Amino acid sequence: MPHYSNRGLFGATAFLTVRRGGPRLWAVKRPPAPAGHRIHLSINRELTEALLVDFLRRETLRTGLKRAVVGVSGGIDSAVVLALAVKALGPRSVVGALLPYRTSSPSSLRDARQLVRRFSALVVEVDITPMVDAYFAMAPDADPRRRGNKMARERMAVLYDLSAARGALVLGTSNKTELLLGYGTIHGDLASALNPLGDLYKTQVRQLARHLGIPPRIIAKRPSADLYPGQTDEGELGFPYARLDRLLYFLVDLRGRPEEAIRLGFSRRMVASVREMIRTSQFKRRLPLIAKLSDRTPGVDFRYPRDWGV
Repeated sequence: MPHYSNRGLFGATAFLTVRRGGPRLWAVKRPPAPAGHRIHLSINRELTEALLVDFLRRETLRTGLKRAVVGVSGGIDSAVVLALAVKALGPRSVVGALLPYRTSSPSSLRDARQLVRRFSALVVEVDITPMVDAYFAMAPDADPRRRGNKMARERMAVLYDLSAARGALVLGTSNKTELLLGYGTIHGDLASALNPLGDLYKTQVRQLARHLGIPPRIIAKRPSADLYPGQTDEGELGFPYARLDRLLYFLVDLRGRPEEAIRLGFSRRMVASVREMIRTSQFKRRLPLIAKLSDRTPGVDFRYPRDWGV
């Protein structure tokens, strides 16, 4: 009975066991729980870059397309995706889309313009203010969350139209922290054709950003979706990314138990809050729930790989 192992970029080791005449079985050997607060999220930056560049190039070309479009906000996540896309496809095959709203931070727009110039990508700038304000003219008392979600979806609508116009795939910029916590707008910033950052925690995206030469100012600034003045990610999430990432890695990647996390020094309130965010946002990570009426239901029984038939 042969065994094959593959050491990951960090954390667990995956094992493949092949039985004669039987199915292949994947299993993950759980590393021992770290002592104290020593939960390390260091990545092999060179290997990570190589894998993600290959992922973007291979998965784009296999669709028959040769271009990509990225919404560039001036923040670290979209900066890293832009840099990876340019390495994968070349600067003239990547469109950096700048999509400001009238309340967007002027410094964020300056940073976005600088990033597109730095990586020599094509640029499209579209002010989404007329579209968003036309809609909220009928709901002037809409709260910031509604307005923020509308802005995120308006931006994605523009990105997908640019995708159709340029023959380009939309690249996602949501990282693993955001995806696990549901910190994103469904059919807004969570939408994409390919997402190179979805298995990297925010602190790991920062490591990769330094390696890729993202300007230090962009790496250091407080993360914000820039949906309304004064908004910050950590302010809305309630905890700093550094601690969120360590807790998520322990609960998700190491499959640690809540009581073990508390013994490691995470507060009971934080553990409960993070577990609830993961649980209540599962719908954002799945296809819409379909009422099952037949033997083969899309997403339930009729499930094939994304590239089935290619």
